[in-house]
Amino acid sequence: MKRFILILLFLAVALTGCEQPLEGPPIRIGYMNCNSEAETMKRFRPLTAYLSQRLGRPFEAVPVDTQDFESRFAAGDFAFTHGNSLLYIIMRENHGLKLLATEKRGQFGSRTAGSIIVKKDSPIKTLADLQGKRMLFGPQLAPTGYLAQYDLMLQAGFDPEVGLDYYAIPHGAYKHEKVIYGVYFGEYDVAAAPTLDLELMTREGRISADDFRILAQSEIIPYCTFGASKDVDAELAEKFRKVLVELTPETTVEIDGETIKVLDSAWVDGFETLLDQDYDPIRDMARRVNMPPYQEF
Repeated sequence: MKRFILILLFLAVALTGCEQPLEGPPIRIGYMNCNSEAETMKRFRPLTAYLSQRLGRPFEAVPVDTQDFESRFAAGDFAFTHGNSLLYIIMRENHGLKLLATEKRGQFGSRTAGSIIVKKDSPIKTLADLQGKRMLFGPQLAPTGYLAQYDLMLQAGFDPEVGLDYYAIPHGAYKHEKVIYGVYFGEYDVAAAPTLDLELMTREGRISADDFRILAQSEIIPYCTFGASKDVDAELAEKFRKVLVELTPETTVEIDGETIKVLDSAWVDGFETLLDQDYDPIRDMARRVNMPPYQEF
């Protein structure tokens, strides 16, 4: 009997630790839309629910368009952020955003790169051969879909503004995939593709590595990043960071009657704590390309 009571007490403590009551007003997390709001919410609702459960505070996921991210953050629409590494730098420089953790995904873990690609049989062999060609870029605030490739060309002495015959950025959702398919189907001569997207699309069998040739690839730079407003309590921010880096592939959360693996749902391999200076290569790129937060008109 005594042993039975001890087991009940142990279970009660364990359950209390997993599902502590939520206290305080909702805390909003702004998640940058990669492809669509629906996709963003599906990916990150389980992670947000898990953070609420672990921290005992109600967190709310907010999908945010990349172009609106800074203005909505500045207006106080959300206190925690999840966005690409250039957005982190913009809000760090302009609003004092605190770095929490960096997402790990793919062969480079918490870092990734930008590639300039052509079809395997293209006559284009070097960046100098891009003279008079048609190029497709990813979104303009994408570190490895625009910034890194634009910088690669400038560093090689090729100015895209005068050297290319024409360049464009796709409209609508799934811009990175459209960029890769734009070259694959021959609509454009060359494209600015995130190396991670090439890796994932190859792994999923949607393209083959033999379909393309990489003309140039940037250095690897930090990937998508969680941050906290400078107004967030330091203890809460640290607990938030700790929960992220302790996530494992086996971590689950109950949501809508289902048991969901948190990292799988978010398309993330894990999280790592980087230093702000790890983002300096992106700062250097932004200065050379004359992009925010260092843009000079």
